[in-house]
Amino acid sequence: MRDRLILQKIVLYCQRVADNLERCHHDFSAFEQDYLFQDACCMCVVQIGELVSQLSDETKAQNKAIPWRIIKDTRNFYVHAYGAIDIPSVWDTLINDIPALKIACEAILTQF
Repeated sequence: MRDRLILQKIVLYCQRVADNLERCHHDFSAFEQDYLFQDACCMCVVQIGELVSQLSDETKAQNKAIPWRIIKDTRNFYVHAYGAIDIPSVWDTLINDIPALKIACEAILTQF
């Protein structure tokens, strides 16, 4: 039950990223020039990483295709090295990794 709630929250934050990207029309230059969008999206990634750390080892082991450790490490990097964050790398994460994570978590949720 706990993992189900955590996965639902991860999906929610993935959707928030998607909503933020809609606001900047999926345009990298608009994203790059607007620190508010950057901060909002980075905070969602941080929250996702925090939630991943709360998932049970069992759920993570049953879904090894998801790079749980990388997600958590990304969170740690965003939190502890904020001044060194590379905006194109953030963009790549938002455009490619977050939508894939959302789909994967939604699929896991169907198992609960």
